[in-house]
Amino acid sequence: MPAYLIRHPAGKQREDVLVEDSNLTLAFRSGWAIFSDASGICLAVPAEQGASIQRVDDEESEPAQPD
Repeated sequence: MPAYLIRHPAGKQREDVLVEDSNLTLAFRSGWAIFSDASGICLAVPAEQGASIQRVDDEESEPAQPD
């Protein structure tokens, strides 16, 4: 399941946020990090906040190719 940890710079009055959903996608548009799921946009983070975004789930590896 895709999961992202959003960390804000030290000294900011915002807490870190973990977002996860089986249909979660992340796109970067016009200075925004936009998280969407099957229902549409669920979170948007402006670049001016200086947050870092890290994918923290275990990405599924590609299936092994048959011999």
